[in-house]
Amino acid sequence: MDERAWVYMLRCGDGSLYTGWSTDVQRRLRRHRAGSASRYTASRLPVELVLALPMADRTQARREEARIKALGRAAKLELIAAECASAQALSPAIAGSPSASETSSVGSSSSRSANSDGSRLEPLIRSSGEPSASRRPWRVPK
Repeated sequence: MDERAWVYMLRCGDGSLYTGWSTDVQRRLRRHRAGSASRYTASRLPVELVLALPMADRTQARREEARIKALGRAAKLELIAAECASAQALSPAIAGSPSASETSSVGSSSSRSANSDGSRLEPLIRSSGEPSASRRPWRVPK
């Protein structure tokens, strides 16, 4: 039986978004911040955790990671905004959250609607979530 896994998104120093999965989000975030988790994030420090979604197991986490990676930037930002809005409706201290200390700034009203540099996020237009025809969607092994 697989242990619980998480899909997470980081906002990099250049404003780009990075999606990954882990069974220990805090440890993985420390490695990203140290520049040893991924070449992509190592060259775009600092990174900020903006989303962590619990998954039932590793397989589900890998599939959700692939689905999110196939989305365009606007759809990813919409997902982040929707999750922040739903998290705000829940109690701030959710038991078992891997990122309670790291997402405390994400849950605040000022950072939910602003980029890490303080600039405001533009309103998002609802999209279908389908990758554009010019992008090849990720294939998930069965």
